[in-house]
Amino acid sequence: MDDIRVVVVDDQRLVREGIASLLDIQEGLSVVASAEDGRQGVRKIRELNPDIVLMDIRMPVQDGIVSVEILKEEGFTGKVIMLTTFDDEEYIIKSLRAGAVGYLMKDIPVEDLALAVKQAHRGVYQMTPAAMGTLIDRRGGGSAGKDSSEITELQQSMIASLSEREKEVFLGIGQGLTNGEIADVLFLSEGTVKNYVSGIFTALGLRDRVQAALLASRWAQQNH
Repeated sequence: MDDIRVVVVDDQRLVREGIASLLDIQEGLSVVASAEDGRQGVRKIRELNPDIVLMDIRMPVQDGIVSVEILKEEGFTGKVIMLTTFDDEEYIIKSLRAGAVGYLMKDIPVEDLALAVKQAHRGVYQMTPAAMGTLIDRRGGGSAGKDSSEITELQQSMIASLSEREKEVFLGIGQGLTNGEIADVLFLSEGTVKNYVSGIFTALGLRDRVQAALLASRWAQQNH
């Protein structure tokens, strides 16, 4: 399998070069270019058509959100993850509306960042747990104290990015089944189900099983 081709866009040279160097030695990843601002980044992305772009938000010349909007308008087929120091709700929402598929902090361990890149390449949304928890609660999708019976377009897209087996496990959670009961229904080991559940929590930014069950139940009502 070919390596996932990555472009890193960040105005801080040490950060940019550090991320690029660390990712480039990770198995399955290849950093093909870096850029110091959004405008330069867009030019290189047009030229190289990478699979994944790691994009800072606040940069001189052209910021990351504007750059993502331009790429989306031009039909860029790769995926953009915002990599920033700003854990700000407004930035998160603007980034996702612009077309980013993830929002991560720069203090993320490189192994976790490499995994996030690979998951994003699969089509799975990548978000810091705190950021996605904030969005889920804000939009009425997951907190036990919420009454809304609808889930957002963003949540629909995130759930749609799960594999078919992950969706089956997710539905089991929504039915109130334990890991052991889900394992029996799907003819899997309980350990395998536990791994699926952990992956689902990470992909959807869920904090606990109650939140997951509420979201899964609402998703099932709207889609089945």
